[in-house]
Amino acid sequence: MSSLLPLHDRHTAYAIQDATLAALGTVGGWKVGASAPGREPVCAPLPAEGLVPGGASLVGGAWHLRGVEAELAFRLGTDLPPRAAPYTRDEVAGAIAAVLPVIEVAETRLIDWLDASPSALLADLLCHGGLVLGEPVPFERAWLDLAQTEVVMHFDEQVVAHTVGEHTHPDVGALLVWLANQGAARGQGLRAGQVVTTGSCTGMLFASQGTAVRVEVKGLAPLRASF
Repeated sequence: MSSLLPLHDRHTAYAIQDATLAALGTVGGWKVGASAPGREPVCAPLPAEGLVPGGASLVGGAWHLRGVEAELAFRLGTDLPPRAAPYTRDEVAGAIAAVLPVIEVAETRLIDWLDASPSALLADLLCHGGLVLGEPVPFERAWLDLAQTEVVMHFDEQVVAHTVGEHTHPDVGALLVWLANQGAARGQGLRAGQVVTTGSCTGMLFASQGTAVRVEVKGLAPLRASF
């Protein structure tokens, strides 16, 4: 897909997302994020086949960018189906069963992604390639605010990122509420068992082929993947 397509609005980008996902298969989860508090969030559905367990080895021609981000994700325990009334923060929090660390791997279907417009990147599932899932723990509401969350990322045992509260939108609870209502507006809703990842805590780093990645989110078990 060329990023030179005339994509000038989010409505068109979301329509392309839906068409892309129809070809890629079942929705296994979502990604949601915002560049800063007060900015409108964006989201993308994630193909179920791209969600893999911790320790996964991501090798082959599908992995060429290998952009790596450490993130925090939430697994839903109950559905949040489409409805007319907006979901509240309490309702969304009540639907969450677990929290888990994840490694999102950025890839792209765009020919010229470095020159792509924001709408083209949005249409491209926000450059989602895959999601490596860490060990879940029961959800607590404190995880909805990442202002003090400490995250360390290693490449081959070398620390490449060490952050505390550097998420671009620390109130991830607000992102989840927005997503529940955006999903409802698109007629899809959120489903029990789906995993929602909430944006990078470390920024994106690019791993070389053969790199072993380890992510440590304070309070959660370490997560590993390799390329």
